[in-house]
Amino acid sequence: MKNIFLIGMPSSGKSTLGKRIADALHYRFVDTDKVIVREEGRAIADIFAQSGEAYFRELEKRVLRTIQPGSSKVVSTGGGMPCFHDNMAYINATGISIFLDVPVSILVSRIMAHAQEDRPLNNPSNPELPLILEKRYELRLPVYSQATITITGETTVEEVLQRLGEWL
Repeated sequence: MKNIFLIGMPSSGKSTLGKRIADALHYRFVDTDKVIVREEGRAIADIFAQSGEAYFRELEKRVLRTIQPGSSKVVSTGGGMPCFHDNMAYINATGISIFLDVPVSILVSRIMAHAQEDRPLNNPSNPELPLILEKRYELRLPVYSQATITITGETTVEEVLQRLGEWL
């Protein structure tokens, strides 16, 4: 069965929805950020601080390419993963991509609610966060728009499965 890749901005619900989709389809769930943390033995914020963003983007590329086509996985990608190293082309060539298009105002609310300091590009204590996210969304949208399926706003597992039906 085809892999399913969830793409979108941080806090768009990729991991939460991804786990539910994987359960419904009896697929294996993979969170690429968690794979990177496990393999590196350090938090993403530490990778950025100690090794830089370019190094992190190389890790993302390597982890993505270990996901074999047809391995029945639901993959939650990091927010920036599709935007570097032709990763979006790889995602679309090896599976079905779903862009979770969530308004920036909701992303800000979710980031603030979680108040996680592990997102080096989205610090919840930064008063400029809404502006930063808006600009990043605008930059990433041309890549995210290449997804097989786009889901706008809040969604349910049932809606996603219905949309996936024709592609699986």
